[in-house]
Amino acid sequence: MDEVQQRTDPGPNGPLAGFTVGVTAARRADELGALLQRRGAAVLHAPALRIVPLADDGELLAATKEIIDRAPDVVVATTAIGFRGWIEAADGWGFGEQLLGRLRGVELLARGPKVKGAIRAAGLTEEWSPSSESMAEVLDRLLEEGVDGRRIAVQLHGEPLPGFVESLRVAGAEVLPIPVYRWMPPEDLGPVDRLLDSVVSRSVDAITFTSAPAAASLISRAEHRGLLPDLLAALAHDVVPACVGPVTALPLQALGVDTVQPERFRLGPLVQLLCQELPSRARALPIAGHRVEIRGHAVLVDGALKPVPPAGMSLLRALSRRPGWVVARAELLRALPGAGRDEHAVETAMARLRTALGAPKLIQTVVKRGYRLALDPAADAKYADV
Repeated sequence: MDEVQQRTDPGPNGPLAGFTVGVTAARRADELGALLQRRGAAVLHAPALRIVPLADDGELLAATKEIIDRAPDVVVATTAIGFRGWIEAADGWGFGEQLLGRLRGVELLARGPKVKGAIRAAGLTEEWSPSSESMAEVLDRLLEEGVDGRRIAVQLHGEPLPGFVESLRVAGAEVLPIPVYRWMPPEDLGPVDRLLDSVVSRSVDAITFTSAPAAASLISRAEHRGLLPDLLAALAHDVVPACVGPVTALPLQALGVDTVQPERFRLGPLVQLLCQELPSRARALPIAGHRVEIRGHAVLVDGALKPVPPAGMSLLRALSRRPGWVVARAELLRALPGAGRDEHAVETAMARLRTALGAPKLIQTVVKRGYRLALDPAADAKYADV
């Protein structure tokens, strides 16, 4: 997926039309981005991690010895390259035959045909493989069989599988992760820095996390740049931190950040949660006979999506904080990013805002004073003390 993907014409307005969502995933970013875009969101992608194979890592060695010493009930193989790398690493340590002997005696599940081929190339036979190549189907099978009290080894492929391990543990399984990769900061920190800047400036409406290492990596980068207090403030008040599950949320919760999480720890429910959460936070006002809903980078006017330039959104938010009240040009100038001291900048941005909205009467000019939203009379009392 490209670093920045914008979709400003979502067709029939999806529930996320007008919102921008940050994606930190290194793997499955295309899948998550597509789910968001199909619902109308603009997506800003910045992988917070890169994945490095573990050739001689002690963690993988320890997990391998644990399986040899105490066989699990089930082993889930997720990727061909990861499974082959695990067997090759075990061979290098002198444990190859012992590991293969253990794997012959357990229920061996393969995520798809490639990993099935790797299993058979090692002289093993899988018990089952889903036709969909989906970890969700593997999870459904295990949960239907019942996992309470069972010991399940899961070969990870980079980031911890979104929701998979959490769901098994919640259902009572003892899960042994087999980490055949290591997570490290991305080689190119530019996209991460741009995402951080967007969160701090409130240019994104939500940021998604599908692994605890990704959340920890973003926090570490913010701390390195001196932006951690600003990041935490943004996540506390304006930018929704959405995590695929409770384990993923731990690095954020350790810093006092409240996150939103779906009941089912998967990408689809994560996106559906945002489809409910973001529209519920949008400001909707009755203005000049229209219903106006103010979203992240766009406005819905009677249900029609109107993309608005950043300067115009800044003015509209300043006006909406006191709907129906006159807001002075000087105050609106302060709301404009980088506008300087020339109040003419307000007039220019206001003209572009009115054009973008397609309904000039939504905003009234009050001569020598400023501008106001033309709030419908019936709503005046409701917003009088705002």
